[in-house]
Amino acid sequence: MPAAAPTPVDLRTVDVTRYVTPLREGGSLPALVEADDGFLYVLKFRGAGQGIKALVAELIVGELARALGLRVPELVFCQLDEAFGRTEPDEEIQDLLRASTGRNLALHYLSGAITFDALVTTVEPELASLVVWLDCLTLNVDRTARNTNLLMWHKELWLIDHGAALYVHHAGPGWERPGHRPFAQVKDHVLLPRAAELAAADARGHACLTPERLRAIVALVPDEWLTEAGDDAPAEQQRAAYVQFLENRLAASETFVQEAQDARKALI
Repeated sequence: MPAAAPTPVDLRTVDVTRYVTPLREGGSLPALVEADDGFLYVLKFRGAGQGIKALVAELIVGELARALGLRVPELVFCQLDEAFGRTEPDEEIQDLLRASTGRNLALHYLSGAITFDALVTTVEPELASLVVWLDCLTLNVDRTARNTNLLMWHKELWLIDHGAALYVHHAGPGWERPGHRPFAQVKDHVLLPRAAELAAADARGHACLTPERLRAIVALVPDEWLTEAGDDAPAEQQRAAYVQFLENRLAASETFVQEAQDARKALI
């Protein structure tokens, strides 16, 4: 396993210079774009149907994974100018571009990466356990054999697409409680059969995800994403809710680790 990354302090901001192509396999219609730094990115739109909270989850969970030492493509803020919506011939894409003017989120494009296939690639128990642990912590329902959201790039496992995690933040006031809520979906996790070291993953998670690191990660979320998400609470209050949720989940990690261990025993 790679060493845990230092506490994040900021994300780079790039400007979109060229819309390359839509990636229609994603339900939110992400796109491959080129930015002013010369790199290609997979752009997640703030105006997509899943709503801006999907970007919040993408950012927070992606950086939690990075803090644990897992491999995640670089996340950047991506500025989209309103002019991009004027020349796009596809009306659906044109509407999406118009609704997404401003600050979006993008992942560095891993050229040549292939979708992870558990029948082809064997993941070491330490790594599998840490990915399962992270997904239990963040209630990530979207890491199944049908849709792994894992890539193989240069023979290494990379994590992508965390917009479906933290789904309880759609539930309204008080969503951050309680921390011990069950996560039955872990039984469908693509890496669960290999996750033989969940107790060690739990210890690593607690060591890496300190209160200071949690606050630093949540602080990356832009104010406008929080205030435009439909909640009336001020941005700082909403950030505090995300931190509280993650602290509550960590405090209750023995419960979800046991749940994952029980689900694994039923599989193997």
